Amino acid sequence: VVAAGASRTLRTAQASVVELEPDWRYRLLAVLTEPSVALILMMIGIYGLIFEFSTPGMVLPGVAGAICLLLALFALQMLPINYAGLALIALGIGCMVAEAFLPSFGALGLGGIVAFALGAVMLIDTDIPGFGVPLWMIGTLSLAAAALSFGVSAAAVRARRQPAVIADTRVVGNAGRIIDDGWAEVQGERWRVRSAAPLQTGQAVRVTGRQGLVLDVEPADGVPMDESPARPPPPSSTSPTSPTSPQGDRP
Repeated sequence: VVAAGASRTLRTAQASVVELEPDWRYRLLAVLTEPSVALILMMIGIYGLIFEFSTPGMVLPGVAGAICLLLALFALQMLPINYAGLALIALGIGCMVAEAFLPSFGALGLGGIVAFALGAVMLIDTDIPGFGVPLWMIGTLSLAAAALSFGVSAAAVRARRQPAVIADTRVVGNAGRIIDDGWAEVQGERWRVRSAAPLQTGQAVRVTGRQGLVLDVEPADGVPMDESPARPPPPSSTSPTSPTSPQGDRP
């Protein structure tokens, strides 16, 4: 070897070999910085956040999605990426998500699949053979994203074709109870009510109609409170008349 401008000979015949194995941190970072793993983490992160925003309260998809997306961004900044390819991937995912919420007869979904596949091919900017995302991985991820997008879109279309449920049908015909002047409890809910017949607190009523937040009710027995059946008149008590003694003609 040449050292300090002079040629030197290294005698390594009796030298011992020391192997330095990478610890778990370096092995983990080596796995995360694989182009295929970085792409998978990015997709899981984006779809996890989308699922969390569409159905708030699940928490787990949002937390897992945020972690995967941060790991993907860390891996991508360690790799020689092509920003045009990364932009195409983001555009493709955006189009497929838009297809799920705004059905366009497959136009957005198909465009998103093409953009995602082209972006995945262009993502790694290097001439090293074998260092990139395999084609079979690109095809698998594209088909999985397309199936998810079109599945959600089909479910949305089926939901829109179902007949609308009118809220009145859930209240009209049910029984309730008067709890205050002008208020009744129907199916455990407090409603403003009105009736042509006078009602008393605690009286059972039946809902006959609805106008906005006001229910039309009637007594549950069908007989208004002021129209009770007429009572028969009491028998007349006539006192017996004592017989009058005939008065004779006075002389």
